[in-house]
Amino acid sequence: MPVLVSFKGLAPHPGMRIFIERLGQRLLRKSGLIDRELSVLLVSDPVIEEINAQWFGRKSPTNCISFPQEGGPLSLLGDIVISIDTARKEAEASGRRLSNRLMELLVHGFSHLLGYDHELGPIQEREQLEHERGLINALLKEAIMAELCVNVDHVATIRQARGGDEPDPVVAANIVELAGADGVVVHLREDRRHIQDRDLRLIRQIVSTRLTLEMAATEEMLRIAEEVRPDVVTLVPERREEITTEGGLDVVGLEDKIRTAVQRLNDAGIPVTLFVDPEEAQIEATSRVGAQAIEIHTGRYAEAKTEEEIDREFESIVRSARIGADLGLKVNVGHGLNYKNVVRLTAIPEIEEFSIGHSIISRAVMVGLERAVRDMIALIKQGFLV
Repeated sequence: MPVLVSFKGLAPHPGMRIFIERLGQRLLRKSGLIDRELSVLLVSDPVIEEINAQWFGRKSPTNCISFPQEGGPLSLLGDIVISIDTARKEAEASGRRLSNRLMELLVHGFSHLLGYDHELGPIQEREQLEHERGLINALLKEAIMAELCVNVDHVATIRQARGGDEPDPVVAANIVELAGADGVVVHLREDRRHIQDRDLRLIRQIVSTRLTLEMAATEEMLRIAEEVRPDVVTLVPERREEITTEGGLDVVGLEDKIRTAVQRLNDAGIPVTLFVDPEEAQIEATSRVGAQAIEIHTGRYAEAKTEEEIDREFESIVRSARIGADLGLKVNVGHGLNYKNVVRLTAIPEIEEFSIGHSIISRAVMVGLERAVRDMIALIKQGFLV
């Protein structure tokens, strides 16, 4: 059930394309039309005004136009044209998000392709409205909000810089939860450069949401995990000379070692996530060794400078998320994400969890930790179209 999304009169938006593509696929599936195709054209007001003038003799922009397929490929259900300019104005006027308005317009155009026509009379208008409400309710029930887990390592980094007791990452973990985060993340490194054993044990006692322990697959760390029993372990690579984790775990090259570590943790009742680069081979190896999830390393995306580089790395994450989900893995993302670059990633429906630390702690220095967490939650929960 392919959904072809294209743009005219405005710059292509990868996140918007994925959003509409996935909504279209779900509409086809829920309508029992998995063998059909759908074309969606996202345009500016001047472009839809031209289409209105050409086909309907109207000289003004509208929000949505549908063209049922007549002749041509039998698999194509039809075309839907949506003006992003008009949709945005309507969303702003009603105080709602653009994503919600686009969903309504896509459903409206889709119902026209199925033969509903509100312009034929009050009975037909009521029938179309009821049909659209049913589709929208079904789509909303399927929607899964991604979660935010906050890494408090850099609270400990500040503490360690002076060698004192403050700020305390244990207190930070408590604030993070009170602010609404879905979990707390700590990385106990072999060199103990920030989080200390004491921090991990106390945070384990107070966290009521979910505690994720990032660690290397060493004998020492495996013993600590078996004793402390975090809710999740994320296995990451470590090099003493690195400032922060650089690159994903080489699961392909260390498959036997990682499989043994995963099995040991699973036997202790601890689910395992592997921190990997957005590469198909690494994700497939993650599945083979028995891990339950991947955390896609988003460093290259975060560090990309040009629009071309950003788009390329974004598409790499999209592909990797789909591969992971198809293999039955939970899909998380993390590394280098901030209040700007995280927004586009919220359009990827396979992502279930964002792991973010440095940018939240950095913002907390200016506005306070509770607000910094709430601001990030708002971005993730609201999505890329606000």
